[in-house]
Amino acid sequence: MGRMKKILFALRPGDSATILFLAFLVCLTVIFYRAIPRGPYLISLYSALIVIQIILIRIKKTGKFIRFFYDLIFPTICVLLIFDSLEWIVHYVNPRDIDPVLIRLDYIIFGNHPTVMLEKIMNPLLTDILQLAYSTYYFVPISYGAVLLLNKQKEEFNRSLFLILFCFYLSYLGYILFPALGPRFYLKQFQSTELHGLFVTKPLMDILNRLEGIKRDAFPSGHTGITVLVLYLSYKYRREFFRIALPVVSALVLATVYCRYHYVVDVIAGFGLTVITIILGERYYRWWTKGQSDGKF
Repeated sequence: MGRMKKILFALRPGDSATILFLAFLVCLTVIFYRAIPRGPYLISLYSALIVIQIILIRIKKTGKFIRFFYDLIFPTICVLLIFDSLEWIVHYVNPRDIDPVLIRLDYIIFGNHPTVMLEKIMNPLLTDILQLAYSTYYFVPISYGAVLLLNKQKEEFNRSLFLILFCFYLSYLGYILFPALGPRFYLKQFQSTELHGLFVTKPLMDILNRLEGIKRDAFPSGHTGITVLVLYLSYKYRREFFRIALPVVSALVLATVYCRYHYVVDVIAGFGLTVITIILGERYYRWWTKGQSDGKF
């Protein structure tokens, strides 16, 4: 136990979150090895990312580019590769979709399917705007992190990086525990019309479909959880970024349902994901900071 604490104090919280989640995925792949079709590839991928993370920790002070790669680029690569790999994990580990439960909850709350109700306000320009906002999902946290680094807010960056990574990994755990495809697949027969934009909707939807494939990634809404978390952090540490991000994130949250990617209960769960991340993440970060200041490492 003492050795484990020493390791945790030695690692930046964002690094420990990544290593621990990758180790969890390796164990999960081994346990369900016979059910998972790309087991050797996934074990190799997760192990390689762990090794690269450890190497970067050791060489992070050797140059500005290495430091930037360590701080911002590699965490982004990890998040994207892990998300992409979930296509080969979720449905093979937990094959029962919870969409019928989510659909029922939405119907109890609204007396109808929210994606169907939103057809009343649908128009091509609004669809373009909201699809564009939805597509800023990864750009919002990356831009926020870059702004902190450019302004030499190192402590705020490290804290934000940990909380954002922690939120991503909690959302991925949610996909494994509660697989859901979302209304664009499950409620397609109830929609009276397809989503039509002016210029960007179709190409953006095609790109997202190619990049994401068919994943059970609806519950909780990571789009909501991550971007609302960035709003919380930017309000604390970079108010000018908050003022720019607020309308974008507001449109993004509306787009999650309007563009038929999520049920409303997914979005509610996304807000809950933000709250859980802040409560648990801030508690861990305070514990880690106290350990550093007390000289435990």
